Amino acid sequence: MENLLDGIETITLMGPGPSCVNSSVLNAMSKSTIGHLDPSFIKIMDAIKDQLKNLLHTDNQLTIPISGTGSAGMECTFVNLIEKDDPVLILINGVFGMRMQDVATRLGVKVDTVEFEWGTPVIVDEVKKKLSGNKYKIVAVVHAETSTGVKNPVAEIGKLLTGSDTIYLVDAVTSLGGIEITMDDWGIDVLYSGTQKCLSCPPGLSPVSFSEKAVDAIKQRKTKVPNWYLDLTMIMNYWEGATRAYHHTAPINMLYGLYQALHLISEEGESNVYKRHMDNHLLLADGLKKIGIEMLVDEDSRLPMLNSVHIPEGADDAAIRSGLLKEHKIEIGAGLGPLAGKIWRIGLMGHTARPENVEKLLSALKAVL
Repeated sequence: MENLLDGIETITLMGPGPSCVNSSVLNAMSKSTIGHLDPSFIKIMDAIKDQLKNLLHTDNQLTIPISGTGSAGMECTFVNLIEKDDPVLILINGVFGMRMQDVATRLGVKVDTVEFEWGTPVIVDEVKKKLSGNKYKIVAVVHAETSTGVKNPVAEIGKLLTGSDTIYLVDAVTSLGGIEITMDDWGIDVLYSGTQKCLSCPPGLSPVSFSEKAVDAIKQRKTKVPNWYLDLTMIMNYWEGATRAYHHTAPINMLYGLYQALHLISEEGESNVYKRHMDNHLLLADGLKKIGIEMLVDEDSRLPMLNSVHIPEGADDAAIRSGLLKEHKIEIGAGLGPLAGKIWRIGLMGHTARPENVEKLLSALKAVL
């Protein structure tokens, strides 16, 4: 009987995610499954919380991984914080800002937006103008917009909200583990991420962190959280305290993997990890320029881990990506929305961000173009 797993090939993952996974993370995930209330597993859970707090530079007690991908983290933050008719402002310059808008709108809230051209960052002065005449329960923005390769000025936006009652919510799905995040210093109240990008763990968990102000907002809700699976009023009883209360069966082996992935970042050193991402980004940008491929985003707003590049004139988008995958075992991503057919998205996330992968891609592009 055929086993389809036998046909899985090793692919160099250089798209917008998932990223290549270190063998030690896969080995960690293959360890024996134990119970989700086993004392040994509780120790691992507590260690993961500390690891995440260190990487995020936060003292937030409610810092945990949600069972689900980054999109589950997005939904978790919105369903726990907002109630019908709450005013929300979402800053949009790509797909994932639009997804925030979709999630919030489905919850029946009053959603305002400020939109910016795809491929350009959020303009802080435009946000300031919007805030001057309006009051919002939540202001939300994507730190690293994966659909465009733009880094948004999260710290500067946070300064606009200092001292206000507004909850500042940040999508860090692509940024966590690839560029610095100092959550408390930047005034971020709520943040969510994903494991499959710069943390280089397989997809399936979404780290989230909530400030005391945000936790108080959850506790002061007038209505129940409209999603049982993502209800933090129950989930936090599983992740903290001397006695843990069962909510759902945690993905035990996925959490092994996350623990190991965060351990690797700690071993390498946070600043060294960020430098490695930037060094390989610069190596890629230089190599692409030499073969006539230009970057989409201006240098001061580029992400090191997600490189959006103009498709060369006359090149067949799908055929080139297919050739890279079939002939060279390299995956890169297509453009989305208004950038579909105009750009490629090249990921240098986590374990993928290594010179040998950059050189492999450059050689392959020369062969297929």
